[in-house]
Amino acid sequence: MGSTTTPLSSFVSFVFLLLAAPSPLSAFAEDQQPINGDDDPRPAAAGLALNYYRDTCPQAEDIIGEQVKLLYKRHKNTAFSWLRNIFHDCFVQSCDASLLLDSTRRSLSEKETDRSFGMRNFRYIETIKEAVERECPGVVSCADILVLSARDGIVALGGPYISLKTGRRDGRKSRADILEQHLPDHNESMSVVLDRFSKVGINTPGVVALLGAHSVGRTHCVKLVQRLYPEVDPELNPDHVPHMLKKCPDPIPDPKAVQYVRNDRGTPMKLDNNYYRNILENKGLMLVDHQLAKDKRTKPYVKKMAKNQDYFFKEFSRAITILSENNPLTGTKGEIRKQCNLANKIH
Repeated sequence: MGSTTTPLSSFVSFVFLLLAAPSPLSAFAEDQQPINGDDDPRPAAAGLALNYYRDTCPQAEDIIGEQVKLLYKRHKNTAFSWLRNIFHDCFVQSCDASLLLDSTRRSLSEKETDRSFGMRNFRYIETIKEAVERECPGVVSCADILVLSARDGIVALGGPYISLKTGRRDGRKSRADILEQHLPDHNESMSVVLDRFSKVGINTPGVVALLGAHSVGRTHCVKLVQRLYPEVDPELNPDHVPHMLKKCPDPIPDPKAVQYVRNDRGTPMKLDNNYYRNILENKGLMLVDHQLAKDKRTKPYVKKMAKNQDYFFKEFSRAITILSENNPLTGTKGEIRKQCNLANKIH
């Protein structure tokens, strides 16, 4: 596969695509055994700890969880947004909530770049922040709210409850100028994708597991042009092509139009291992999906996850844990923002 990219393409857009999840939140980890990264050989990120706010804001995680539940009931697609946020923020140099900052006269916001195409629901992070601030003003970081809302969003999608550490602090500047140096793209070769992930400590089975997020949501037609036009990619399952062409009839789709194909027509709103069975049948929508099932480095893990959802969840949880601990600001570094979209004023 080639390594050409399109202006609106991003690996985030192929890992965590727009979705609305229907599974209830009533069990929110109550019937699940937490999955953690105990088998991860890397040292824990300094300054992070489970239940970091136990003394300073003991209700913090409960408040965040309740807010995620309430928002999910009102707006089903928020669960996806939480999950996509953790990738966009934590993959780019540091898990420091830089993604949430608004643009200023001097810097462009990460969330307003082409690589953040389709992202939304940032205002609901502010809703969660406000609820936490009412209980414990100036204590809980936006970076931790971003990570914990992703954890609870995964449960909303039917995925595993993952024990994630807290103690991050917030950065003060956007990292829009270095996005391209960090974020993998859905049209890049598998070698490039694996290399980019390895730089943040995620190995091959972890990459395969994170791509399992394609079991939910949808892919915008702007991401499928190269597979459908001017000629249909012969590697696509011929039984799947008519549906794709019906949903994406334009060779030059309007990026602002809501044109998309569901990633998994069987269980489109559930985080499960059906994605792997689909790509083994050449039903993967994007180039990276196809490569994942064909590349000799990744195919064995695809086949294993297609057969064993517990294995998929284990590797997915481990990869999310590693991502959440990527180079956090702790101790006296950074700050605790008063509003997640604005750095604090320096007096």
